[in-house]
Amino acid sequence: MKKKLLASLVVLSSIATGFSQGKTPVAATTTFSKLFPDATNVKWDKENDHNYEAEFKWKGVSYSANFSDTGEWLETESSFTFNELPEKVQQAYNTAHKGATVKEVAKIETSKQGTIYEVEMKQGMKTVELFYKSDGTETKE
Repeated sequence: MKKKLLASLVVLSSIATGFSQGKTPVAATTTFSKLFPDATNVKWDKENDHNYEAEFKWKGVSYSANFSDTGEWLETESSFTFNELPEKVQQAYNTAHKGATVKEVAKIETSKQGTIYEVEMKQGMKTVELFYKSDGTETKE
């Protein structure tokens, strides 16, 4: 009886260890909670071996935020409308892409590059992503 119980505990322990390896690291969730208190509808995804993404609602807005497995904040992205973009970004886009259809707009705050604005536009049959600094300069992400 003791052998069966011990064998069962070993199996359960192995299963639990396997499940915990797929979970978001505590360091990432701790940093997230500090940056986004009261966030709701939080869903975590593993982006790669060292990067985790939380999708959530905060203060009525949809966001996604990326964290390293050590808890370092990497970036936050939120949906925007074209009219909410800084005026210089709107002007730069309108000058370079007259008549193009804007699909989506986002504000991306990064730990390394500061704030960048993404404008997704329809170009023929393709969707093109453009990135701008707040002064209207087009940049690579």
